[in-house]
Amino acid sequence: MGRADLDEVMAIEEVSFPTPWSRALFEEEIGRSFSDALVAVSPESGEVLGYAVCWIVADESHLLNIAVRPDARVQRVGTSLLRECIRRGARAGAVLIHLEVRAGNRAALRLYARDGFSFRGIRRGYYTDTGEDAILLSRELRESDA
Repeated sequence: MGRADLDEVMAIEEVSFPTPWSRALFEEEIGRSFSDALVAVSPESGEVLGYAVCWIVADESHLLNIAVRPDARVQRVGTSLLRECIRRGARAGAVLIHLEVRAGNRAALRLYARDGFSFRGIRRGYYTDTGEDAILLSRELRESDA
């Protein structure tokens, strides 16, 4: 992800979440050495189809944000972005990747389950915009993930 992608990233962010990240937050992530801010781009049009932001700190990776343009959600873009975050974490030496997801986000929960994430707990009222709980999920990273 680069600054030139941010208009398209922000459009996806705003239709994907009740309380979207600000442009300034994405700009910060682009500049952080421990952050991987990724975009998936259409090979035909060059348009941004989705994005993910992952941190790698010490031996852990944390998926902070992932979203796909609504008209591209059946194209496995989310799966590709998730697997790239897993690959990058494993290559960097992380042994675990974790995330929080809204309890009501069934599509995301299915995506993470398909890629081997397991339930670790609940953060009650984690999302202050709606009061919704967050489900904590994690997955071990293996050499074969790299």
